[in-house]
Amino acid sequence: MNVKKISTRKISEIAAEQIEDMIAKGSFKPGDKLPSVRELCELFGVGRSAVRDALTSLQGKGIVQVKQGEGTYITRFDSSKLFNNPHLHPDIKDIQELFQARKMVETGLAEMAAANRSEEDLALMKRLISDAALHGWEEDYQFHMAIARAAGNDILIQFVQFISETLKKSMIDFHHYLETRADIARKIEEQHLEIYLSIKNKQPDQAHKNMVDHLELVEKLLQMSILQEQ
Repeated sequence: MNVKKISTRKISEIAAEQIEDMIAKGSFKPGDKLPSVRELCELFGVGRSAVRDALTSLQGKGIVQVKQGEGTYITRFDSSKLFNNPHLHPDIKDIQELFQARKMVETGLAEMAAANRSEEDLALMKRLISDAALHGWEEDYQFHMAIARAAGNDILIQFVQFISETLKKSMIDFHHYLETRADIARKIEEQHLEIYLSIKNKQPDQAHKNMVDHLELVEKLLQMSILQEQ
């Protein structure tokens, strides 16, 4: 294992960066136990206090979990940990940035889904849009996830899950709002149907456009609801 010896400048921070880098490169995977403090000291050529401080920092970020008497373990991915309090509403800036990401990723996924979808994928999407008016947020979320899965890219599936977790509270409230606005709810349902049909008919460009139109409408409505609450 190639590991750089660490300089004396901000030793614990650099040690933490080294461990994060090793995790990112796959040297350690979620659930793996890290080497002991003594072994990490030897690996990096630093003292015990620097390693302990590095592990404390990583634990604070949710990257590792220190179990007394057992050792230190790499935590499994949990998108909610990337936000200090995922149960609070994102603000206007958060909504803008999250939907920028959604429009970059989910439009591409819709294109890929139009090329790669199976009959099983289509059946699931159709069932979800048929049920959406009755059940709300969960079916909406599952519809977008079905598109991501039909595209066939596991990394992007995780990315959609991350964004959805961040927006969950706002989207649940948004669907409660739709219960009072039949006209808007009907427009959302029509957009989902248009996305589904373009994927079913293998029309990548149209699927891209339909997804953009849908996400821009939902973003606008979410921003309006936040401004009304202020």
